[in-house]
Amino acid sequence: MADNRKKQTKWTASNPATVRDISRLIGAHCNGNGSIQITGIAGIREAGKGDITFVADPKYMPLVSQTKASAVIIGNGVDIKESEQSPAFIRVDDPAAAFERVAAQFSADEMVFKPGIHPTAVIGEDVTLGSDIVIQAYAVICDGAAVGDRSIIYPHVYLGHYATIGNDCRIYSGVAIRERVAIGNNVIVHCNSVIGSDGYGYKTANGVHQKIPHVGSVEIEDDVEIGACVTIDRARFGKTRVGKGTKIDNLVMIAHNSSVGEHCLLVGQSGIAGSTHVGDHVVIAAQAGLVGHLEIGDRVTIGGKAGVTKNIPADTRVSGFPAQKHDKERREQVHLRKLPELCNRIKELGERLSQLEEAAKNSGK
Repeated sequence: MADNRKKQTKWTASNPATVRDISRLIGAHCNGNGSIQITGIAGIREAGKGDITFVADPKYMPLVSQTKASAVIIGNGVDIKESEQSPAFIRVDDPAAAFERVAAQFSADEMVFKPGIHPTAVIGEDVTLGSDIVIQAYAVICDGAAVGDRSIIYPHVYLGHYATIGNDCRIYSGVAIRERVAIGNNVIVHCNSVIGSDGYGYKTANGVHQKIPHVGSVEIEDDVEIGACVTIDRARFGKTRVGKGTKIDNLVMIAHNSSVGEHCLLVGQSGIAGSTHVGDHVVIAAQAGLVGHLEIGDRVTIGGKAGVTKNIPADTRVSGFPAQKHDKERREQVHLRKLPELCNRIKELGERLSQLEEAAKNSGK
């Protein structure tokens, strides 16, 4: 992987791009003054002079006439009135994707750090350090650990004994990576996440909870991003695994011996209990929970707050508690919302029935 931090020049207020530069970057045609200088990015509402923004959803097109941005990325074929006061327009097939490329060029999160080890960092024995790495203040790298080329270890990171971090990784402040955990290449771990803590396992004997040793590890494959305050427990034996390209939001829990496949999306506050195996390209929405020892097939979508208690076959969409097929859950929710109306209707029918019975009784006298 190329060392983009060193070789790529970022666009900033002190090193602005022109609209023409941006058009070349995304392979687009520019309408308007191509020499306008662009110093930053912003949303359509917040953008000011010197900013570039975009519109991908037609419902936001009316905001184009109100924006103060200097340039706007819009879709090909969009009919819009232009004037001398209009921003410069850059037309592309996919405005959102184009804007992402521009945003990456303006990105400020990849600060340029001078390679080296801060004098307050603690480096153990037999540690393997790659080239052009950055280890910042008060980081602790224990005996036998390894850090790959061009990786950045931020302040107060703990890397346990024999743990390994691959190339081009960013490990942010407060992260604890416990012993024997293996992190792949191009992995991002955000602040205060813990990878490799003991699994939640106890055996109760004579009313006393006795700890079950967890001597396995965790394996995080390439191109994974892990949000803030995520916990991924080590296996009792073997490994807990997160597959290539998976993206994990903040406050997610993955328990011991679980396996998450490739290119999955785990949204905030979702949780996976022990020994559950999740396939590839699975989406687990916010606050969904999966009990242990389940098999979740490829391309499954699990709705927000769902409680998954049974295996789910591939290409299925579920929601609700207990989780069931989404269409069925949606129908049931519609019926539930009609219960007050139905109760009132039943009450009315009961009163009418009572009146009819009373009338029939009186007529028979």
